[in-house]
Amino acid sequence: MARIAGVDIPNNKRIATSLTYIYGIGTYRAQEICTKANIDPETKTRDLTEEQTRGIIGILDKEYQVEGTLRTEVAMNIQRLMDIGCYRGLRHRRKLPCRGQNTKNNARTRKGPKGRPGGKK
Repeated sequence: MARIAGVDIPNNKRIATSLTYIYGIGTYRAQEICTKANIDPETKTRDLTEEQTRGIIGILDKEYQVEGTLRTEVAMNIQRLMDIGCYRGLRHRRKLPCRGQNTKNNARTRKGPKGRPGGKK
């Protein structure tokens, strides 16, 4: 398995598909990276040369935030919203949906399991 951005990507898949195993890279971005690195997206990961792998790593380091840095930035953005006390921050703090979804009937994933009135018997 090739290791790019701290993630083991599968050898038996196309490079464009393998790159999507990295947090922050979807199918469009994977195609974009392959184009910038002059690699055919249909190429299997195991067929990449060391130079091509270094090219992909260089592009990721220079142009994109992936894995740990992206996760910390997202967490810091949510924390900033909670600190300033805006509506979205309050919704995050209360663990409720913050994009306008109804919560009267659904939103069980975000709210967690129902609190049973009698408790467990």
